[in-house]
Amino acid sequence: MIFWELFFTFFRIGLFTFGGGYAMLPMIEQEVIAHSWLSMEELIDFIAVSESTPGPFAVNIATYIGTHTAGFPGALCATAGVVLPSFLIILFVARIFTKFKDSRTVQGIMTGLKPAVVGLIGAALFTLVLAVFAPDGISSVNVFSVPFLKHFLILCIVFYLNMRKVKPIRLVLVSAGLGILAGYLLELL
Repeated sequence: MIFWELFFTFFRIGLFTFGGGYAMLPMIEQEVIAHSWLSMEELIDFIAVSESTPGPFAVNIATYIGTHTAGFPGALCATAGVVLPSFLIILFVARIFTKFKDSRTVQGIMTGLKPAVVGLIGAALFTLVLAVFAPDGISSVNVFSVPFLKHFLILCIVFYLNMRKVKPIRLVLVSAGLGILAGYLLELL
């Protein structure tokens, strides 16, 4: 049954992914594509929308995927699945962390998890960059093609604005505006 499948898939994702929503991306991508719930292009769109809307990324993307796959009940199942492990773990950790926070073992675990989380986020970033700039594979990339230049220009503008400490909501709005403008300009060509 699709509802149990959504719940247990997102429960596993929530249980075995440390470091927040972005660290979940490789596992979400693997599971969603393996279950044929979304294409890679649809997943990238869902990631963009999940990042652009208020709330935690993991909850947003689970809700969107659940809704797309099985409507409102699917959204409830996927969202409950991704949230429940964190809720249970936080309840457990909150009770014992203050007792063991100075333990060398706990400090070692935390030290080991940090680079793993950075690696997971880096892997997700690499996958997304490839999907946006080289959807048909690296060998098919034409850096002088209009779609490539459009994406690259938007990326550079947003990166520049981010370095100038522009607020995230403005970056999202500027990115959306640039995407709309680029779409209209491409139609005129």
